[in-house]
Order: sequence, then structure tokens, then C-alpha cells
Amino acid sequence: MKSNVIVALLACGACMAVTACGSKGGKVEQTAVAEEKPKVTTEVVHVEKVDQISVFTGNVEGYAVNNITPQSSRRISRLLVDVGDHVKAGQLVAEMDESSLAQAKSQLATDKAAYERADELYKFGGESKAAWEEAKNAYELSQANYDNLLENTTLVSPIAGVVTARNYDNGDMVGSSPIFVIQQIRPVKIIVNVSESLYSYVKKNMKVDVTLDALPDRTFEGKVSRITPAIDASTHTFPVEIVVANSDETVKPGMYARVTMNYGQRENVVIPDRAVVKQIGSGDRYVYVYQTDGTVKFQKIELGRRMGDRYEITDGLTDGAEVVVKGQNGLNNGMSVERVNE
Repeated sequence: MKSNVIVALLACGACMAVTACGSKGGKVEQTAVAEEKPKVTTEVVHVEKVDQISVFTGNVEGYAVNNITPQSSRRISRLLVDVGDHVKAGQLVAEMDESSLAQAKSQLATDKAAYERADELYKFGGESKAAWEEAKNAYELSQANYDNLLENTTLVSPIAGVVTARNYDNGDMVGSSPIFVIQQIRPVKIIVNVSESLYSYVKKNMKVDVTLDALPDRTFEGKVSRITPAIDASTHTFPVEIVVANSDETVKPGMYARVTMNYGQRENVVIPDRAVVKQIGSGDRYVYVYQTDGTVKFQKIELGRRMGDRYEITDGLTDGAEVVVKGQNGLNNGMSVERVNE
């Protein structure tokens, strides 16, 4: 019992000594340091009327392209046009060696005479029907052969256009390449692949703007002439044909073209591009939305058209939202911030 009292007295003395040491020299400082909030700049965003514009690229092509070549390998006797020449539909452009044509013409004359004799005899019963049919078939075959050789000896252009390629000279034997390539360039066409999400917006005969890298200072009017009624499952696009009148033939086949389509206007929220935050490891886009309680909310958005330094937002924001445009680094969802708008 006596030993317990001694221990208690010692403990009390120790506490007093500690208290005395702590109080020596003044009161104990217990003031907590307040945590500093991140500073952000915000901007209130609103709904605006936004032109719904998409740009697609493609190469200019002749509206019609024709390869001039004989049906079978022949030797060229004479070329009548050259690269850059304009030709009319039905114009003679090349003549081929006529030796085969001469033989075919001789055979045609022989078979024609034989058929006429057989036909005359058959009318009076002097020739069997089988012999008459044989003579008739031989004559028709010779006529078809002659017509084919004639067509492939004097080559004409089936279209009006310009000669864009010549692959042989006089006297050459024609191989697998065509003698001439003739393209119709009034008008020209451009094929572009349009995203399937726009299928319902592209209409036949709708007007589009066409610009060319080779002619940067000019904009040409084009028109949708054909819409492919099927979607490519691998690319999720569909081909659209654009026609440009090209009455002055300024636009040339092979030029790189940009086609701008305008589908009208929509009312969507528009925000500064500096407000957009990309989530690392994904293609998602976000913004920090300032809340009335002084915190920020990490909000996913869907981007539409970019217009200079601004973005159209098709989903994720409402009119009047206040978004952070500066100071996003280090922010987290629900974090309290200090707004320091100028």
C-alpha cells in the first residue's frame, strides 16, 4: 500500500515537471496552417448557331475516261492526235495496219456472192435449206468479222474530251496498254468517302465548295451527283460523287481536292479549346465545370466542329455552364478551387 502511494507521487511530479518545461517561455502555439486552394480561371459558355460543316478529300477525275485500243494486237499505221489535243465524239484518232482488213474484205465478198447464189437457187427449189443456211451463216460471220476489223482498224473516240496519255508511236505493235487515254473534263468529278453518321444529311444535287491545292486562291462550286446506297462495313463510309462544271477546263484530272459540305445550322454549346482536357490513355475529352459550392466537376463531353480556337459541343454541357479555361493541372473531380477571373 505504501509503495503504491510513492509511485503515484512520482508520476504526479513528472507531469508537473513536463508542464513546467512546456510553459516556460510563453504559451504553446496551436494554430493550424490553412491549406491553399488551387486557383482557376473560368468562363461561362452559351448555345450558339453553328454551321454543320464537314471537309472531305479526294482526287479530281475525268467525268468519263476512255482507253483507245484495238481489240487484238495490231501494228499502228498512223496516229492522228497527241497529248493535250481536244477531240470530238466520233473523231478518228488512229489508223491500224489494214492487211487483216483487206483479207476480211475479200472473204466477205466471196461469202456474199456464194450466199446470193444459194439464195437465188433456194427460192426456185434448186438448193436445199441446209445448204442455204450454211451459205447464209458463212456470209453473216464474214460480215461480222469485217465490221469488227474495220472498227479496230480506224479507231475513233466515243467521247468528247482531251487526250491525257499516248503510249505508242507510229509503227509500234500495240500491247496491253491503250494507244490513247481520252478524258472528258467538262465536267470533272471527285469521289469522296463520307462518314456513315452523315448519310441522312447528304442529298443529291446539294451544292458543295471545292478547293484545290494547285489553285489555292479559288473556290469552285460542285454538286452531289451520285450517292452510293450502301455503307462500307470495314470503313463505315459511303462514296459520294461530286461534279464540277469546269467550263474553262481550269480543273485538271489528278488534282488533290477538298470538298466542303454544309448541312445547315444547329444550336449547340460552344467552348474555348483551352477548356478541353484529354484523358490519358483514351480518346475521351473532358472539361472541369465550376459548381456553385466552389468545387469543380470532371465532365465528359462530345466534340463537334472546331472553329478556330473554339469547339462545338454536341453532348455533355448545357447553356450557361461555367468551365475552367486555365489552371486545370492538378485538379481532381470534386476539388475545392479559388476562382480568380480577371
